[in-house]
Amino acid sequence: MPRNADTTQHTGYYRKLTFADQAQFRDHLLRLTPEGRRSRFAMPASDAFLRCYAQTSFTLETLIHGYFVDGYLRAVAELRMFPDGTTAEAAFSVEADWQQTGVGTRLMELTLIAARNRGCRHIYMNCLATNRAMQQLARKFTSDLSFEMGDIVGRIAPRAYSPFSLIREQIADVFGFLGALADRPGLQARR
Repeated sequence: MPRNADTTQHTGYYRKLTFADQAQFRDHLLRLTPEGRRSRFAMPASDAFLRCYAQTSFTLETLIHGYFVDGYLRAVAELRMFPDGTTAEAAFSVEADWQQTGVGTRLMELTLIAARNRGCRHIYMNCLATNRAMQQLARKFTSDLSFEMGDIVGRIAPRAYSPFSLIREQIADVFGFLGALADRPGLQARR
């Protein structure tokens, strides 16, 4: 599919990743273009680095949301909590064909709800000064962007959790589960 093609013909869904999704996460990272890898990791990232990163990501305090299309993980938002329990870092990777389609915005919304419900008070997003797409995404959620040591740093302060935010996260989890069920190969054959 060409870059920024009409992706409305594909039914995608969002859900939290588990350890069982490690291979899908690795494959998503390996599909990123060299520029996509550099934008995500602020450096060139080799295949070996990405394999190791995918393997260790599920052993750290990281909550990962993914966007799936036709059984493939196409975009990811990672929320990595710091030891203080109130601060986290958010990072995103979106494959080229799904950039500028609203996928990153929805992943950011899910990430903010999850952070809010876990008591996170401060979220940091670092991106390269040349990563305009990430800066654009950050500006949708905060005006606190600063230039620090060659990078753009965004700071987001999520609101405190509420019964409504807890319900929103649970509803998103249910829809993610239903999307995963509908995306199973056995069910696709019957459609």
